Amino acid sequence: MLETFRSSSKLLNTCIGHTGWVWSIDYSTFADRQFICSGSADKTVCVWDFDDNKQIQSFNAYSSIVYCVKFSPYHYYNHRQNVICSSLRDKTISFWDFEYNQQLKIFNGHSGIIYGITFSSFNGSRYLCSGSDDKTIRLWDIRTSKSLHIFKGHTNTVRCVDISPLQSNRNNLNKSNTIGVIGGNGYTICSGSWDNTIRIWDIETTKQFILFKGHQDIVRSVKYGLNELGIINYANIILSGSNDKSVRLWDIRSGQQIQMFNGHTNYVSAVEYSPFVVKNIGVGCSSNVICSGSFDNTIRFWDIRSNKKELHVINGNKEDRRITCLKFLSLKKESKRSDYFDYGVNLCYGSENGPVRIWG
Repeated sequence: MLETFRSSSKLLNTCIGHTGWVWSIDYSTFADRQFICSGSADKTVCVWDFDDNKQIQSFNAYSSIVYCVKFSPYHYYNHRQNVICSSLRDKTISFWDFEYNQQLKIFNGHSGIIYGITFSSFNGSRYLCSGSDDKTIRLWDIRTSKSLHIFKGHTNTVRCVDISPLQSNRNNLNKSNTIGVIGGNGYTICSGSWDNTIRIWDIETTKQFILFKGHQDIVRSVKYGLNELGIINYANIILSGSNDKSVRLWDIRSGQQIQMFNGHTNYVSAVEYSPFVVKNIGVGCSSNVICSGSFDNTIRFWDIRSNKKELHVINGNKEDRRITCLKFLSLKKESKRSDYFDYGVNLCYGSENGPVRIWG
């Protein structure tokens, strides 16, 4: 419950390593070890081993700003390699083995800055999606290092992308997953842009089939709901944050905005579905909670079913200046029993001045 987190959470750890804006953070476990990575305007990617509470790697071989970082599940599950994928201002996507500090490959193809990347939720995360300043979205085959398709439709920079969990209401799930561009039967891509729109693309047909209009400024962050997000199926819901200072929810089935949350006093830099639930008297049951980070240096929690005032606010450190990215973690920690581990809910966020902080 959110009440537990609100009453007992505190700043647990601060990861110091960056000297500029932290644009992206990610979390993963490899061989039962917990890692956090971050990409920054200081042209580095840092990796922290949470179990040992220390920075284990810093890639400073990049020639430009790192806008997005993701641990690669494809490389780990297929080759047992500990790899980070990064999108850069120099229009490339880079894969680094952070265990051996070795660059594996570079994807070239975009003609503009690459802001957002995400791995496919199907076929063993073999495919990568990227959004760029060249107004396009690309789908890449990691195994062959080839660009498979270019999605065109946005009229300005593509700032963020996400790939859906299975959209079971759209297609016959008995069909083969090896048709169209890459298969992906029933899966979609969501993109947010400087043209103030959010677009949904069918991976199988490669066609845009929904255009969401409503934000009044750049859409900085978009996220699909999970198939079963706590209590209710939110697989057809899109969460977004924008420079217009609002957080919004959209329904893919109806093609309509269903909720708007106002309270931030500056750009909304990141949005996430949280693992929390809250008692909602208005609907007579419990409700899920969403979370947003902002350049106003706050992280706010909202009831997904109510657009009333935020449920909880975390204020960033004054020296951080702005919250630039965030991610929920489930960090393992030893309990009083030697044969047992607790998995608590933790929130990790990056800031303008470089620190990466963990609450829990």
